[in-house]
Amino acid sequence: MCMDRIEKLKNFLETNPHDDFIGHALALEYIKLGKDEEARDIFEALLERSPGYVGSYYHLGKLLERNNEKDEAIKWYEKGMAVARSSGDNHAYNELYAAYEDLIDY
Repeated sequence: MCMDRIEKLKNFLETNPHDDFIGHALALEYIKLGKDEEARDIFEALLERSPGYVGSYYHLGKLLERNNEKDEAIKWYEKGMAVARSSGDNHAYNELYAAYEDLIDY
């Protein structure tokens, strides 16, 4: 089932390679399959291209935490918090801050 969704999302991206929503969704599907490297590559490329796509910071940070890359996770949470704060997205900021705080207190 996940593979079908992955193929569909890849096909959508072929016609619109910079669609952040579809890229984010594809990365989440890869996470479901345990393909963290593929997901990480997508998240990092998406955030480089579209740093304002704030939801991806949280998921990338969580992925990095699962892979014992605490310093990298902290870095991405901090970037995400800065973007969320500057755009006035308090909900995203609070989620990122909670994840960040849990990680640095751990």
